[in-house]
Amino acid sequence: MRPRLQKLVDAQRKLTSDYLNEAKKLIKENNEKEAGLPLFRSFRGLPKYKPLIKFLSEPGMRQVLQKTENIYLQDNQKMMPEADETLFFTIDEKHNSINLTEKGIDLITQDGEDTTFFILPDIAIEINKLEQDTTIDENEKLKAKDTIIQDYNIKSQRIHSVNQLLRAYCLYEKDTEYIVVDSKVKIVDEQTGRVMEGRRYADGLHQAIEAKENVKVEDATQTYATITLQNYFRMYHKLAGMTGTAETEAGEFWDIYKLDVVVCPTNRPIVRKDMEDKVYKTIREKFNAVVEEVTELTAIGRPVLVGTTSVEISELLSRMLKLKNIKHQVLNAKQHAKEADVVGEAGKPGTVTIATNMAGRGTDIKLTPESKVAGGLAIIGTERHESRRVDRQLRGRSGRQGDVGSSQFFVSLEDNLMRLFGSDRMAKIMDRLGLKEGEVIQHSMITKSIERAQKKVEENNFATRKDYLNTMMS
Repeated sequence: MRPRLQKLVDAQRKLTSDYLNEAKKLIKENNEKEAGLPLFRSFRGLPKYKPLIKFLSEPGMRQVLQKTENIYLQDNQKMMPEADETLFFTIDEKHNSINLTEKGIDLITQDGEDTTFFILPDIAIEINKLEQDTTIDENEKLKAKDTIIQDYNIKSQRIHSVNQLLRAYCLYEKDTEYIVVDSKVKIVDEQTGRVMEGRRYADGLHQAIEAKENVKVEDATQTYATITLQNYFRMYHKLAGMTGTAETEAGEFWDIYKLDVVVCPTNRPIVRKDMEDKVYKTIREKFNAVVEEVTELTAIGRPVLVGTTSVEISELLSRMLKLKNIKHQVLNAKQHAKEADVVGEAGKPGTVTIATNMAGRGTDIKLTPESKVAGGLAIIGTERHESRRVDRQLRGRSGRQGDVGSSQFFVSLEDNLMRLFGSDRMAKIMDRLGLKEGEVIQHSMITKSIERAQKKVEENNFATRKDYLNTMMS
């Protein structure tokens, strides 16, 4: 199925690009009302399309999209088929789902194939029709039933393969959700940045990613039994734990396990300076500012730890620092074996370490006397994570046991968190201020707004886990 899906994704990319160009042209002609539909179709077709993300970060564009989306979402999405009919498939990034349209099905159905090649028959209606047919004897009916069931199973498997390949192509990115090492697809844990050895995506998704990356498609693993983590932990008579970042999840600990979260005071007072987030318009401006900041900090002899959310971003930053001739170490899922060595060096004056959500787990970054005098370890976050816990873990690498240090997060309006969950109010503020190329906003109100977006994501994720738990228990 891979060649068909490649053709489908390429066609959708071209269509998305055409709609985006149409929207840009109409905006130039001051026709915002007409521009809304092609812009919305471009967004429904490929929400991660980089030129679209860039265009939506421009003043007022997010509002144009939002207004159009609200029109098509009203009355239980009654008008949504009208918006989607010209696309080959639609993507709902928030719910991690993709749906093929009739146009998409027509494209992947090859000449000479049955028009229902990718359409699942209604097995109950077919069998009912057969039962009521008095012209066929019982033996023939049994054979016909077997044929119907066999046809249903084949089509069901075929449609499932197409859907999983679509998800692999459009929702799972190399060097973000997974890496390819020695011609094998390995999952990267988004919380820790480490490779999850031996783990494979279920339900044929891993095979779909292997097909996409053109590596050997391994046999599917078979699951004999499953249990939710919540039910597994609740099998114990006593439960307890310690972590530096449980406070944000106190509600879930009580709701699920009836456990209180008690905050213990630090051994020594924290003197680390946590700065308000620096917000830029585009990803390019943000990364340029990060490199500038790293250059300034290393010049005064401070060790720097740069936290990234994916392997791809850590490698991009590494290339940018190389162009500036700044020596640095990269610590991500591809170099996890040398973690202890890299962390051991990370506290020396002028040392730069780039890490994906994983630096120093279980190891304190020890500062030399020279580093302390220079101002301690400087934490630079290149993006706000969906979970506040991960951001706090990164911040907590600095300022250990009363050490001096600082933390600074850099954010852009093109970041995933801001695109998917940033509030309209914040987008309006940014539009009103009319940011010019390279300009930055740094204000407590913006930082609080970002934390509210994170809280929204955490609540959504908790609701999903709770629903799944209740389903498993009922």
